[in-house]
Amino acid sequence: MSLFTGMAILEERFETAYFRFNDAAATELRPDLRSLPEKQEFLDRWTGTVRNLASGDAMRLLTTFSRMLPIAGAQNDRANSTAEDESSGDHFLHARLQGSKLGVFDVYYDSMNVESVQAGQLKHAENGETYYDVWTSFAPLGRSTLSSSGPPQVQKPAPAENQITVDHYHIATEVIPPKQIRSTARLECEIHEGGLRALLFELSRYLQIQSVKLNGNAVEFIHNPALEGTQLSRQGNDVVAVILPEPATPGKRIELEFEYTGEVLAEAGPGLLYVGARGTWYPNRGMRMANFDLEFRYPQDWTLVATGKSVAPEPASLNAGQQVSRWTSERPIPVAGFNLGKYREATTRSGGITVETYATQNVEKDFPSAHMQVITPPRTVSEIPRLAEVIVPSHPSPAQNSGSVGESAAEAIQYFSDRFGPFPYSHLALTQIPGRESQGWPGLIFLSSYAFLNDAEREQLHFDVVRNLMQRTIPAHETAHQWWGDLVGWKSYRDQWLSEGLANYCALMMLQEKDPAGFSRVMENYRRGLMQKNNDGVSPMEAGPVTLGTRLLSSHFPGGYEAISYGRGTWLFHMLRTMLKDADGTKPSGKDEPFTRALRQVRQRYEGKAISTEELLAVFAEDLAPELRFEAKNNLDWFLDGWINGTALPKLELKNVKLLAKGNGVVVHGTILQKDAPVDLVTSVPVYAIVPGRQPALLARVMADGEESSFRLTAPARTHRIVIDPYNTILTAVK
Repeated sequence: MSLFTGMAILEERFETAYFRFNDAAATELRPDLRSLPEKQEFLDRWTGTVRNLASGDAMRLLTTFSRMLPIAGAQNDRANSTAEDESSGDHFLHARLQGSKLGVFDVYYDSMNVESVQAGQLKHAENGETYYDVWTSFAPLGRSTLSSSGPPQVQKPAPAENQITVDHYHIATEVIPPKQIRSTARLECEIHEGGLRALLFELSRYLQIQSVKLNGNAVEFIHNPALEGTQLSRQGNDVVAVILPEPATPGKRIELEFEYTGEVLAEAGPGLLYVGARGTWYPNRGMRMANFDLEFRYPQDWTLVATGKSVAPEPASLNAGQQVSRWTSERPIPVAGFNLGKYREATTRSGGITVETYATQNVEKDFPSAHMQVITPPRTVSEIPRLAEVIVPSHPSPAQNSGSVGESAAEAIQYFSDRFGPFPYSHLALTQIPGRESQGWPGLIFLSSYAFLNDAEREQLHFDVVRNLMQRTIPAHETAHQWWGDLVGWKSYRDQWLSEGLANYCALMMLQEKDPAGFSRVMENYRRGLMQKNNDGVSPMEAGPVTLGTRLLSSHFPGGYEAISYGRGTWLFHMLRTMLKDADGTKPSGKDEPFTRALRQVRQRYEGKAISTEELLAVFAEDLAPELRFEAKNNLDWFLDGWINGTALPKLELKNVKLLAKGNGVVVHGTILQKDAPVDLVTSVPVYAIVPGRQPALLARVMADGEESSFRLTAPARTHRIVIDPYNTILTAVK
């Protein structure tokens, strides 16, 4: 709130307001309303605006008022329906306000959201793009009805995502390159909340639904009305509502069948397709674990790869020139996808796991070429060059490098399996996609064309040392997602950083063992990236903590999500790993060090489930060394509060250090200063002794609490100096 509005509490005069609600809010407002003499003039002025705004709330209100729809063959009692709805605790209010200082902004209350209160604003950034800045989002301590009669009644309706689950998908798709798909998706579902009449699913707005059936009978549906504000931020405007003919019954199983078609593919280069709706090409309810049975028909001269294991397809008639493939999930997975191209295949193995790499002879049409000129230099050393910012003498051929890419992934599988438990699937497929972004899905990795470059080609693209190192770790990073993100998911957007931060750090663990200096370069680059100021003199570290998730992507910080989730997130795992290692005394590369032991526990306990940040830290705290127990408490709450839920990059210094010889050793007294940090920040600081002719010796980790923390330690004989964190294991400000 302070970042976007300049105030900790939203207190703004407004000149006009639009209210949309689903309950008795009108009764609450009526005593403060007055009648206008120029009613028609008012209506003429605002009716068009209201209609435009109303469409943004349509889907949410449909979930409420669909409960009042008539039931075939039954008397419809609207009054009873309304009373039943009031008792359910379903409350929604959207206020669109024209502030005198802040401009137009939104305030929401939605009892069906876990975080029911939200406020934000649509804003244009300097880069020309538009963002929805979420100022605040939280769950009140107690949710109460808005009725003024009697004491407030606390209500806790089920969050919308828990009303229904889909546990099995059967999807038959005909792929017609270069753009079109035709699909029939059957969803086996279980109802968890009674009385529902409208079920919401995500489905790309570029797909057109021909029909929806419930248990074989046609039902009504509404696809993709306009959304904006927080709804747009959450759902991406890819929403379809299915209307049930009668209220849902808790525990009842149903089958929904969707038939749809549309253009969600694009040909970025010869034989190189881009699946533009990778997560919304089938109707789903978010990243929920389910079983998938996928069947594809496609032309003979193309290769299709999908999530799951390839199995023999059902006997069926095909059109001339078609082929068919079928893929079934080996275990419940959170998302399913496919990729199609005119690929060349390379195969390698990692133990019993087959690694298949699919790449074309070509890169995308707008890939950098020799005739392009340098327009602007990268703004940071970590920024991957934009397509028109570099010069290369010729287009590379990803297929020629596919073998080495597959070997990198196979090496990562072995490395991670040794530390986190067996690879979750029988094989791994890596497929080329155009653009700069890569994604790791269950058993299927979408790899950017840039990931297929060799060292010489990266040099031609003028990659500096750090950028070259980061590009080389991409196959390992995406392979790590097979464990962190695909096998173990995240509970909410506040926990999504676990997936990216942990996958990134796991890839860097491999780099650290091979190239310690390169690892240090990358970590230092992340540190400096957090502190680099923009044109307004604000650095990404001020965008917010990692637990803001996608809210970090805003008009103030267009690159905030990457800088915090990847940069700070990676540093947080490095801090956690090194302080656990120091307290345990194991080497950083050990397969059985505390960090990897804890992650094996996480994998065993949460595979096929979602985990929260608090639950992850609880696993790490189960065997916590005494010197990491702040105030003698066997938990890592101090790390959660100060570092994960904080934004600090403190400066650490020593003061008043005294060394006194005593017996066969030296007694050390001193004070650790934490500058430019919150007064309640707690940091585990490693203190080292410097003895001539020896490597720095770790004495202990001191819990620095606040601005000054005194310590008394015993050091080896001949110690002549004390230093803190000489190996840069703490995310501090650049000195």
